[in-house]
Amino acid sequence: MAEVGAHLTAAPAGGDRPSVFEAVAQDSLMAAVKPALQHLVKVLAESNPGQYGFLWHWFDEIYVLLDLLLQQHYLARCSASFSENFYSLKRIPMGDGRQQPLATAGLPKRQHWKSLLLLVLVPYLKGKLEKLVSSLREEDEYSIHPPSSSWKRFYRAFLAAYPYVNMTWEGWFLIQQLCYILGKAEHHSPMLKLAGVRLVRLTAEDIQALEKKWAETTPSQTHSFKSRVQSALRKALGGIAFSLSTGLSVSVFFLQFLDWWYSSENQETIKSLTALPTPPPPVHLEHEPSSALLPSLKTVCPLCRKVRVNATALATSGFVFCYRCIYGYVKAHQRCPVTGYATELQHLVKLYSPES
Repeated sequence: MAEVGAHLTAAPAGGDRPSVFEAVAQDSLMAAVKPALQHLVKVLAESNPGQYGFLWHWFDEIYVLLDLLLQQHYLARCSASFSENFYSLKRIPMGDGRQQPLATAGLPKRQHWKSLLLLVLVPYLKGKLEKLVSSLREEDEYSIHPPSSSWKRFYRAFLAAYPYVNMTWEGWFLIQQLCYILGKAEHHSPMLKLAGVRLVRLTAEDIQALEKKWAETTPSQTHSFKSRVQSALRKALGGIAFSLSTGLSVSVFFLQFLDWWYSSENQETIKSLTALPTPPPPVHLEHEPSSALLPSLKTVCPLCRKVRVNATALATSGFVFCYRCIYGYVKAHQRCPVTGYATELQHLVKLYSPES
């Protein structure tokens, strides 16, 4: 899809207004990158939970910081997000009847910061809300709260209202895209309208100015210590952002392939071709303080030190606890209390004995 969009940008389509295919393709580019990176981090965390588990636990925060750096770099240098620049597009302020500014001129401060917040913060908050809804649904299904608790009534009402709120949000974007296709709107996305900008194609002058800006090296003329520190920080951040953008540009098709390969439609094929090996026992426990949690009797819960009730195992470590004990612990700490492996509520496995 990205390759098709890149070819479309080279063909004149009447004016500077990008086609809906270009606009939607650049939106789907970053939407495909995050799930693919998330899967890579998940593989690392599962292969070595003790060393890489924190990457999986803090993936959203790490990703949003990298995304912030990447989008800030491209907005400042190219007046576009990473995906928009990839498809030879740029942002210009709305209602500007004068000649379009060059991409290297950057956006006005107001539009720049609005664009940055909407590009980075809105997807982050939406992802967090979806995770919250998922966890609340699990808690509603396996809840340990009394049925009459006010908190349970509140989040049940929230879960009932969320599908309608999400449908309204997605419908807003769909209507905006339809209006854009019919020529009734200047934006294919409400986020552009909220940022006060619109997308246009890069001109030959923009491309020449961008090539010149990337090629030139301007030596610093400042002499004060504070100015030198600021200049060094800007160069360091610019270098990191350039490395991220270059690496992402090279690997974007590979990441899209990973996203397709591990999509829900291919899960049955993957399961038939690959099988996860049995994880080795945590042999390091003999030398760590966490081994003190293990009781001598196998029927005792390591947390409450009583005979287990509703035995529940953690899929990440294999240790067994009381359901009530381990549910509260994992919800609060997101890790196994014995091994420290990164763990989530979906890793709780209920055990059934012949006696029960």
